[in-house]
Amino acid sequence: MSDQIYDAVVVGGGPAGATAATELALEGHSVLLMERGGRIKPCGGAVPPRLLEDFNVPQSLLVARARSARMIAPSGRAVDMPVGETGYVGMVDREDFDEWLRVRAVESGAERLAATFEKIERDDEAHPLVTFRRERGGPIEKVRTRMIVGADGARSAVAKQALPNAERIKCVFAYHEIIASPEEFGDAFDGDRCDVFYQGKLSPDFYAWVFPHGDTASVGVGSANKGFSLRGAVAEMRSDLDLTRCETIRREGAPIPLKPLKRWDNGADVIVAGDAAGIVAPASGEGIYYAMVGGRYSAQAASEALKSGETKALKLARKHFMKEHGRVFWILGMMQYFWYSSDNRRERFVDMCDDKDVQQLTWQAYMHKKLVRKKPLAHFKIFLKDTAHLLGMGPENSEARS
Repeated sequence: MSDQIYDAVVVGGGPAGATAATELALEGHSVLLMERGGRIKPCGGAVPPRLLEDFNVPQSLLVARARSARMIAPSGRAVDMPVGETGYVGMVDREDFDEWLRVRAVESGAERLAATFEKIERDDEAHPLVTFRRERGGPIEKVRTRMIVGADGARSAVAKQALPNAERIKCVFAYHEIIASPEEFGDAFDGDRCDVFYQGKLSPDFYAWVFPHGDTASVGVGSANKGFSLRGAVAEMRSDLDLTRCETIRREGAPIPLKPLKRWDNGADVIVAGDAAGIVAPASGEGIYYAMVGGRYSAQAASEALKSGETKALKLARKHFMKEHGRVFWILGMMQYFWYSSDNRRERFVDMCDDKDVQQLTWQAYMHKKLVRKKPLAHFKIFLKDTAHLLGMGPENSEARS
């Protein structure tokens, strides 16, 4: 490439990287968005309405709007959680959604390069070099930049090279199959409903899912147990739900982090975002919205550092994110640690989801991405019920209540 020095090179073109590139370009910085292409992250594709509002994303990118969720316990008991008359869970196809975000970054002023990141090199010059290959086995090329934004996923090569202990990030391994939706919907599949399976046979420590995508659907599972067969669990689920007859369009797998890194920057010229920063919500595995928020915060911090020359500004990204979402992540982490640990607890967790107060506050928190504080009595009722379940005094199933 030329001898141009970019203000920022963003490594990774997913929601975090594309958002960071857009924000930096809009701030007037010269930006190179480097993404390798040809890969789609395994993802249920769920996005809250707030994402569309916060990031000016058009409704046309939604391939479906789920109006309810169904929680399925180990016993097979199903609890439906309707979102409400005005709410929905937006569903996107990551192949089209991510590409739209990358195109927007270019339209905002970023340059785009299809290449694979190799490493960061430093020499006698003031700013680092980003090395890359345009194709597998091709020659290594270099570009110099004042700032590097690592948005290259859970096993981020940028983070491993620049941040301490980044390689130790705890992950859940996710695998899903995109299938053609069945022509006729039955009780086992509904194009307006997200199904979540809390069953040890499908995942010993996380959950499995069937999410509608309009003409297609995502059938997947996650687990941190390396000896557990994710493909086998998906095959079993498809067989049980009579989805083996549906065409398999593509298969994808990848690690998903469930705990934010303690540091997002190297104090000088590298900052990370999205999965590379570990910001996927525990328990739910929700990552698209948080990736875009993290990408925006990292871009804002990088821009401030570039403009002021004060590299301490890089710390603002993690500080702002954790102030806004850290408490929710902590609560979800505790929830996953306790409720996903055995089928007995999963059964009680699904039973608790049948409570109307739990449903209302859950959906409000999901759609607005805030802990709801307007109904203290409802919170107190949930606290009492949750305590009863923790102590094993809650009803095991619907029959126990009758």
